Parts: sequence; structure tokens; C-alpha cells
Amino acid sequence: MRQIGHLENESTARTFGNFLFVQGVENEIEHDDDHGWAVWIRAEEELERAAKLLAEFRADHSNPRYSTAAAGAEELRALAEKERAAYAKRVVTPRQLFGTRLGSAPLSLALIVACAVVFFLSDFGRNPEPVLRLFFSEQLRGMPEILHGEVWRLVTPMLIHFGAMHIFFNLMWLHDLGGTIERQQGSLRLALLVGGIAVASNTAQYFVGGPSFGGMSGVVYGLLGYVWMKGKFDPASGYFLHPQTVMMMMIWYFLCLTGLIGHIANTVHTVGLGLGMAWGWLSSQRRN
Repeated sequence: MRQIGHLENESTARTFGNFLFVQGVENEIEHDDDHGWAVWIRAEEELERAAKLLAEFRADHSNPRYSTAAAGAEELRALAEKERAAYAKRVVTPRQLFGTRLGSAPLSLALIVACAVVFFLSDFGRNPEPVLRLFFSEQLRGMPEILHGEVWRLVTPMLIHFGAMHIFFNLMWLHDLGGTIERQQGSLRLALLVGGIAVASNTAQYFVGGPSFGGMSGVVYGLLGYVWMKGKFDPASGYFLHPQTVMMMMIWYFLCLTGLIGHIANTVHTVGLGLGMAWGWLSSQRRN
């Protein structure tokens, strides 16, 4: 909020405030004991324009254009507030994510608990020996264990994490995105998404980089892609991701690709994100 000046009385200040609003400049009027009524605007980039309009108003405040333009401002303010309220109901933000009740998302809760148990069994990611049978394979090529019936290895690498930050961020986004999908479309849809994304991304990562990988991030990027595309191409689905959420996840994705933050299973991220986006887009087209 930036103050652009003062006007002598409340009536004049409110007329100007309503005029500003009609011009597309959001503002607030506040009483100031020393100077009358202060005019504040919300957007920094509107500062110069609003100050110029204030100078023009002071020079000719009785001009009918001000009272005429301001006449419909209250209706416009009410409409804008209604639109903001409707937008806020659709937006998924980190604060809302932490506040959601996982009791309504049992599969998401079960996956979080499973990751936490595996993290504990592996001595908080420092000792993989107790969870070796959860890795995709113990061989560099050929995935012999899976070919001999240990098919759970296609999925279980997603339960393995190698550090506190690794598991914290993955489970935070699983709580967010997985919980959202489960409440919107049920546990079965989430199970299909998690299973399909995990199998595809884990298999791709094994053939590209070998068996030494783990984490829920491939699934998380897949769920991100799914919710992103559903919200974009099927607005009636009820999905909506704040643009800042998408930007943050994509910045992290490209940062991982640079190698600046260590050895990252980037193939898992890429395949997961691509599959999730394709899944979300195709299901939106079918519904439309």
C-alpha cells in the first residue's frame, strides 16, 4: 500500500476513491487526524498515474465526470469482492494444504505413513541395507528380481528417501496434491495415478541411471502435471493450482537438471511430469 496524498473531507475523499476504482486503481480511504483523509493505493505500479489523477481532481473536483464515474463504483466493488471470494475458494495454496484433513484422504495418509516408516527403518536415509528389497533392483541392468516375481519393486522406490529435506518436501506435496485428487475423485483414481506414474518413472530412471534412486518426487511431479492440466482444460473439475505453485515447482525441476544441487534422479521427474500432464489433458478431453 502506498499513500498518494490527502483530501480535506470524507465526502470528497470517497468520491475520488470511487473514481479511482472505476479507473481500475484499487484504493482505500483512511481518516488522518492531522491532514484530513488519506488516499492509499494497492499497486505500486499505479503510483504515478494515481498521483496525477489526484492532482487533476484537486484542480477541478466539482467536475461532473467525477460524480458520474463514481456513481457505479459501489456496484463494481461488490462485484470485484464476489469474484475474489469465488477465486479464493478454487485456489490451492500451501497454507490450505497443511490445513486439510487427511482423514478424508486415507490413501494419501497411508502413503505418508509408509514413507515415514521406511525412512525410520533406513536410519533416516543413512543405511539402505534394511530396505534393499524396496529398491528397483540390486543389479545395474536386466532388473532380474522383477523378472523373477518381485514386481513390487516397480513401485516401492517411491517410499525410499535419503534425507530430512528430501522426505519433508516430497510428503508436503503428496499431502497437497494427493489429498486434493483423492477428495475430488476418490482413492481409486489416486491409486491408479500413483501406481501408473511410479511404474513408468521408476522403470525409465533404472534404464537411464541405474538402481540407486528413490523418492516420491516422480509421483509428485506426475500429480502436479495432472492437477495442472485438469484445472487448465477442464475448469468444471474443481481443480486449480495457483500460478506461483506451478512456477515454484518448475523452477525446482530445472534447478535439479543443472546438477548444482547434487545427484538427482531427473528422469523420474521428467517422465512423471510428462505422464501426469498427458493423463490430465486426455481425461479433460474425454470429459469435454
